[in-house]
Amino acid sequence: MSDRFNCKNCDQSLCGQYIQVEGNPHCIPCYDRLYANTCQECKEVIGHNAKELFYEDRYYHAHCFRCFRCDRSLADQPFTSQGDALVCSDCYCNEFSSKCSACDKILMPGSRMFEYDGSVWHEDCFACHGCEKPIGSEAFIPDKNNYYCVPCYESRFAPQCSHCKKALTKGGVTYKDEVWHRECFLCTGCKAPLAGQPFTSQGESPYCVKCFSSLYAKKCAGCNTAITGFGDGKYVSFEDRQWHQPCFKCSRCSVSLVGSGFFPDRGQILCTDFNKKLFSI
Repeated sequence: MSDRFNCKNCDQSLCGQYIQVEGNPHCIPCYDRLYANTCQECKEVIGHNAKELFYEDRYYHAHCFRCFRCDRSLADQPFTSQGDALVCSDCYCNEFSSKCSACDKILMPGSRMFEYDGSVWHEDCFACHGCEKPIGSEAFIPDKNNYYCVPCYESRFAPQCSHCKKALTKGGVTYKDEVWHRECFLCTGCKAPLAGQPFTSQGESPYCVKCFSSLYAKKCAGCNTAITGFGDGKYVSFEDRQWHQPCFKCSRCSVSLVGSGFFPDRGQILCTDFNKKLFSI
């Protein structure tokens, strides 16, 4: 008489199909009840002969593994999860992904993109408004709602230096409604840089103090040095002579004559008091 071949759990004879677990045979009903997983979606047992899918410690019938939004099968599709719900990539992108500011198409997660000032673009869509070439990692200049590569911006908008005629994109010097690069704004006489230095002009030409003094400045009748208009630059003019204000004083007593009456006496200028003394003798 042959040995009995029974289910380890219910002890029923196993005449047909059975499933062995850890070396022990189980009938199909016992196996499904004891070992089969429960579908996360429909909450029913995933039977021994059903196709089973697994995701993040959860089990699904193959036909239950579907997008929560559009109900499409996710068995062979990229997907993500929102809480316990599964969502296909298309539905997720339509609801949550940003759109390219240029082409208005979705920026797929993981794709190469460019972000600036709160807007995003596909990398190839972020292009110069002038030449329409993708800017990529190159420098660019924003202008209102448009973006330009540096060569296009310089050729279209940047002012040109009055000296070298090249584009001036930052900084610089403005003088008499014209612009210069700081290194191009030079003294007309000695060619020394004038940016950040005191200077004056003769006609339309800028000069450093030294060149202007030697070439054009009038000499003070008191100290015989140039009157440049810098420092104690205010001066007094009388007939064909000029004085620095500190030098405009009585030739005899040296009292300041600025704002006071004075009397010319041949090559000298006299204060009122000293003039009275001379004519009262």
